[in-house]
Formats: sequence, structure tokens, C-alpha cells
Amino acid sequence: MVSTLDDTKRLSIATKLADMRALQNLLINNEQQFIENCTDDDIRHRLQNMLEDDRKNLGVLDTAIVQYGVKGESTTSTQKMIEQIQERMASSDLSLFEKVQEHELLKHRQTMAGLLIHKAAQVVGADIEAAIAPLNTVNFENRAHQEQLKGILEIFGVRELTGLEAKQGLWARVQDAVAALTGVVGSVVTRTDSEMSIRELLLMDHSKADILFMEILNASDPQKIQEYFGQLYKDIKVHGTAEEQVLYPAIRPYYEHTQEIFEQTDEVMEMLDEIKPVDPASSEFKAKIKQLRTAVRTHINQEENDIFPKLRDNFSHDQLLQMATEFKTAKSKLQSSIADSELAKH
Repeated sequence: MVSTLDDTKRLSIATKLADMRALQNLLINNEQQFIENCTDDDIRHRLQNMLEDDRKNLGVLDTAIVQYGVKGESTTSTQKMIEQIQERMASSDLSLFEKVQEHELLKHRQTMAGLLIHKAAQVVGADIEAAIAPLNTVNFENRAHQEQLKGILEIFGVRELTGLEAKQGLWARVQDAVAALTGVVGSVVTRTDSEMSIRELLLMDHSKADILFMEILNASDPQKIQEYFGQLYKDIKVHGTAEEQVLYPAIRPYYEHTQEIFEQTDEVMEMLDEIKPVDPASSEFKAKIKQLRTAVRTHINQEENDIFPKLRDNFSHDQLLQMATEFKTAKSKLQSSIADSELAKH
């Protein structure tokens, strides 16, 4: 019997994602201050580009968190650390060099947090790896930013120590490093969160559901089965409800079988609730999971084969992006509601 929809490993990853989001806001605030206080036009330009990346990456983080499907809160230690750094950044006791030096360390911290989440995902579940795929953008761009910041620190540091300009050797190495990173990542680095349409968000959800079904059916440990089903239960409930709120009303004027899609979604929701109290160790559990997978796959096939062309033919690019934003917002609110409900039970 599934007593809880939460798993401690998944909650730990959710907490680390929340820490990353809190730190991302700090990075943005720092860079805004640096731009205001810097008189070097070249460095201001580099910082402005970094700021634009980080604003975009905040949206990427939000997407990864919503796709992950488990709500977490930033730790007290992270919140205290951020407050302390905000005080130091506002202080006149530190030079601009010292503030940027501290900022570079924060970039390193953010990079390592992202890499740690990916490593944790590899040992917890393939569905997590799929959900947090957008995080690749943040991780690689933070590494590129670290190289940029090293060049800025060299210039500021030499000026502070000698009053003279630094030789530009490091900038060449920085440019080579950034170019290499960009070459490795390819389109992932240049992709912006705003380019992710409703179709892509739906496909990510569909792929994650497929992986969770595979993980459940291949697992033999009842505890692992319970963990995977707990995630599947939440994901499908949130996905289906968000579709009913955002996607189906929008597509109804162009798709005559919209009511059928509503009914399919409701049927899947009922099947989930029927499975929830069943013992994961019983043969009945996996039999019901197979029936659920068939129902979900039928729904997905109809959505991808019938609704996706309707989206392409009847909605502008901007409308599809707006629908994606509304879908992501609806999912986030539903996930928070589930998290609050689980917390109230404890």
C-alpha cells in the first residue's frame, strides 16, 4: 500500500533544486549591482551578457523544477548564506574585485550543485534524468561564466594592486574555453527557456511517464515500485489536470473529439486512485499498472497524432509559447497543492 507519495531521495533532490533557484536569484542581483558600479564598458558588456544568460537560466530552472514534479524548499543554511552575501555585496568595505571574486565562487557552487543533481538522478531513477534535462543549459553556461569571471578578476585585480592594465593573455584563454564549451553543448547552450512550446513540454511529460512505467514494471523491490508509482501518480494527476485547465479548452474549437480526450483523462485519474491502495508486492499491482500504461499510451497517441497537428495549424508561435507558460504555471500550482496536502498529513 502506498502510504505516502513522497520519497526521501527525491525530496533531497527537490531541496537541492530549490537551493539552486534561490542562488540563481542572488547571482542575478549581484550582476545587476556590478553593472551599476563598473565603469569599464567592455566588462559591463560582458556582465550584461552574463546577466541575460542568468535571467534566462532562472526560467530554465523553473522548467526543470516543474518537470521534476516534486516540490522542495530551500534549506535554512542556504537562506542564511544568501543573506550574509547580500550584506557583503551591499557593504562599502569590499572592493569590486573582492565582490566579483566572491561571485565567481558562487558560480562554482551553482555549477557543482547542478552536476550533483545529475549524478544523483543517475542512481535514483531514469525518469529524473529525463525531467531535469533542461538543467544542462544552466550547468554548461555557469562553467562558461566562471571562465569569463576569471578574466574579469585578472583585470580588476591588477588594477587594484598596481593601478595599471593587465596583459590580455588570459582573455584569449577565456575565449578559447568558452568556445570549447559552446562547441560541446551545441544548441543546448543557445536555447532559451522561452523557445520551449507547449508541444515540447507535453512531449517531455509523455517521455517521463513512459520511463516511470518501465521502471515500475522492471523493478522487483516493493519499496522501489512504491517510489516510482508515487512519482507517476503525482505526475499524471498534475499533467492531466493542467491539460484540462489549459490545453483542452484552447483546442476545443479546432478538435471535434475534445470531449473524448476529457473522458480519457478522467478514466486515467480513476485508474490511478484504484491502484493507489493496492500492495506493490502483489501480482495484482503490476497487472493494473499494465492496464494503466495501455490507457495512458492510447491517450498519448491520440494527443500526439491528432492534437499536435491542430496546435501547429491553428496557433501562432507566440500563442504556443504563451500556452506553455500557462501550462507550466498550472502544473506548479498543482504540485504545490499536492505538497501542502502531504505536509498536512504529517
